Amino acid sequence: MTQHSTRKALVVGAGIGGLAAAATLRRAGVEVQIFERAPELRPGTTAVSLMSNAILALRTRGIDIAPSLDKRAEIFDELKFLTRRGGLIRALPFRELADRLGASNYAVHRADLQQALLDALGDDLTIELGAAATGFVTGDDGVEVTFEDGRKASGDVLIGADGFNSAIRRQVAGADEPRPGNYECWLATVPFSHPRLTKGYAAHYWGRGQRFGLADIGHGRAYWWGTKNVPAGASGASGPSGASGASGASGASGGGRSGKAEIARHFAGWADEIQEVIRATPEETIVRITAQDRPFLQRWGTGRMTLLGDAAHPMLVSLGQGAALAIEDAVVLAAHIEQAKDPASALRGYEDERRPRTEALVAAARALSETEQLEGLVPATMRDLYFRFAPLSKFTSQNEAVLTWPPLG
Repeated sequence: MTQHSTRKALVVGAGIGGLAAAATLRRAGVEVQIFERAPELRPGTTAVSLMSNAILALRTRGIDIAPSLDKRAEIFDELKFLTRRGGLIRALPFRELADRLGASNYAVHRADLQQALLDALGDDLTIELGAAATGFVTGDDGVEVTFEDGRKASGDVLIGADGFNSAIRRQVAGADEPRPGNYECWLATVPFSHPRLTKGYAAHYWGRGQRFGLADIGHGRAYWWGTKNVPAGASGASGPSGASGASGASGASGGGRSGKAEIARHFAGWADEIQEVIRATPEETIVRITAQDRPFLQRWGTGRMTLLGDAAHPMLVSLGQGAALAIEDAVVLAAHIEQAKDPASALRGYEDERRPRTEALVAAARALSETEQLEGLVPATMRDLYFRFAPLSKFTSQNEAVLTWPPLG
C-alpha cells in the first residue's frame, strides 16, 4: 500500500473510462467504488478502435489487456481509404509502427473491451447499478456524491466518468450546449462474411457528405457505420461522441433506432459489401446518433473532484481515439494520485498534464471530421487527391505522434 492520502475514490460511470480508472487506481493502492446509472451493466452493441497508445499506457501501471484482446478482438494492420464504389484512395500501414512501439491496434466490440477491463479489475469489486448521480459536495476532508434515489457516498476523491451527458460535468461547467458535427451516424455489429472482408479488414469509404466504415472485429463479426450530412441546426437523436479510426463512430448509447430501408437508400450504388452488410443487419440492432462534441473545457474539476474521458473532452468521430484517451486519462490520474500526498493537488496535476494533448486531439478530430464530410464536388475531389498523393511520411509522423506512449515531446 502506498503512503499517499487518497484512500478511497468514488468513480461515477462504468464505461470504458470508469472501468480503466478503477483498475489503475486499485493498482495504486486506492479503494474504489463504482456507480453506474443504468440498471444493468450494458456495454452497447457497437465497437471501437483501441489503439496502441491505450495498450502501452495501461502497461505502465502493470495492466496488460492485449492477451485478452488477442482472443476477443481483431488486430488491424492497415486502414484503407476508399471511394464510395470501393476504389483505393490510400492505405495507411500500421503494422510497422505497431511493431516498433510494441503494441497492436484493435477493432473490438464494446462488450469484449468491457470484459477485458473487468478482468483487469478482478472479481472482488462490486459496481453499484441504478445509481444516477445528481450532484456532489467537496470539502477539505473529502467529497460526497448524492444520487436520485437518495443514496449518498463519501470518499477522498470523486472521478466523473459518466460520459457525454455527465451530471458531474454539469455541476462544474453548467449546461454547456453540445457542439453539432452536422451529420448523423448509423452504427451496428453483425455476423457477416464477404470476399472483401478479410481478416483484420478496416476501411473507410468516402463519398460527398457521406462516409461508410467497415471493420472485421473477430469471430465472424463485422462492425459498420455510416454518416450523412444534415443541415446545420437540424435535430436528431442525441448520443455520445465516441471514436472511429478502423471501427468508425462508436458511442451509441442514448441514440435512436433508424429504418434500414432509409439507410439502404442513402448508400445505394456504393460498394457491394456496403449494401450487403446493411441487408444482413437486423433493423432493430441499428443505432442512430447525431455527431457532436462540446467546446473544450479548461476547468475539469474543483476541490477533490475531476472529470475523465467523454465527461471531460468528448470528441467527434474521426481519430479513433475516444476510448484510448479515456484510458490514458485513467493512467495519468492514477500516477498523480499515487505520487501526491494531497488529493486536490493530485487532481489538478492530472488535469494540467492531460489538457494539452486532449485539447489538441479534440480539435484534430473536428478538423478531420469536417474534411471527411465535405459535400461539394470540387472540395471532395481535392480531399481525395490530397490523401492519394501526399507523402506517406506525413501520415506516418502524424500517427506516430498520436499512438506513442508516453507522448512524444
